[in-house]
Amino acid sequence: MDYLDEFLLIVIAHFFAVASPGPDFAVVLKQSVQQGRRNALWTSAGVGGAILLHIAYCVMGVALILSQSPSLFMALKYVAGAYLAYLGIQALRAAKPGVSSTNNIDNQTAPEESIWVAFRRGFFTNALNPKATLFFMSLFTLVISQTTPVSVQIGYGIYMALATWAWFSALSLVLSKACVRDFFQQRGYWFDRGIGVILIALAVRVVI
Repeated sequence: MDYLDEFLLIVIAHFFAVASPGPDFAVVLKQSVQQGRRNALWTSAGVGGAILLHIAYCVMGVALILSQSPSLFMALKYVAGAYLAYLGIQALRAAKPGVSSTNNIDNQTAPEESIWVAFRRGFFTNALNPKATLFFMSLFTLVISQTTPVSVQIGYGIYMALATWAWFSALSLVLSKACVRDFFQQRGYWFDRGIGVILIALAVRVVI
């Protein structure tokens, strides 16, 4: 109860951060439509798992080092931008379906990925996102008191990881419904390119 006020501030800040559209949402949307529910849920688990990475380096003080080293943080931004641009280019290179398969939804679905690839995609999308880095750096310097025990800080982190996983899992369940997938897959060629443009735009935004 001693840290209830602090926890409530974290809950509110985290909700607005996780609900705002960004690379995580774009990737979960793409995986939900192209790969289906199982893949999207593992991608969501990867996003949630990356939260634990952010918490770990904040608790260990690495966030302070990043905040004091503009060159190191800039390097992180370029790596993140390159990764998002890579995902965007992959989407732009998706093959246009043939005339004979235009009405066949199954033929428009991308080859099934392993759960490890799905988890890794979600993990690196969030782990390399400077927006997430800035959020947790701010959280651990402005909201969470330096006197808050490490065990309590870890508890905050576990909550945020589970809440992030639950949020994107719920989105996955909605976006992977047959009616939603059919809508996007019937426009699969343009959907791929739209997501590709969004990811590349996010990459540019991350860098600048």
